[in-house]
Amino acid sequence: MNILFVIFNFTVLIAAISVYWIRGEKKMSCIFCDIINKKTDTKILFENDDFVAFNDIKPASSFHFLIIPKTHIMNTSSLTIDDKPMLMNMKRYMLDLMEKNDQTDLADISLGFHIAPFNSVRHLHLHGISKKSEMRFLTRMIFKENSFWYKTFDDVFNSLPASRS
Repeated sequence: MNILFVIFNFTVLIAAISVYWIRGEKKMSCIFCDIINKKTDTKILFENDDFVAFNDIKPASSFHFLIIPKTHIMNTSSLTIDDKPMLMNMKRYMLDLMEKNDQTDLADISLGFHIAPFNSVRHLHLHGISKKSEMRFLTRMIFKENSFWYKTFDDVFNSLPASRS
């Protein structure tokens, strides 16, 4: 009974925080926004007017990059079909970054997103992981493609709603 109470309260807290972020009334700091604004010493691997890419701080394999939009988008639930061009650019830049690092075996690369509430940072970020074949058991579970907590880029892209609800 007590565990259900804790889970319920945690869910309510996350939902309350989410409302602030979705409305653009960012009440909490965002580490990814800090990276974008050069408030950290994170090594930037790629940057343009729209995106920033850097290494994941807890790499799942030999190469584990994140690419984030400079516009604060909370998570995949905030996306609509209007965001498809942005997502295609994220994917293109991620694959370019993989290629620059000699990671070209697409069968051994995972491109995907953690699905809320299983995303650790509430700022949209695309994971690019290579080599999937080198991931340990626990990391394979954390980045299990098309589970309810982690979806491939293509699955997210192909299931975008027409408008925000």
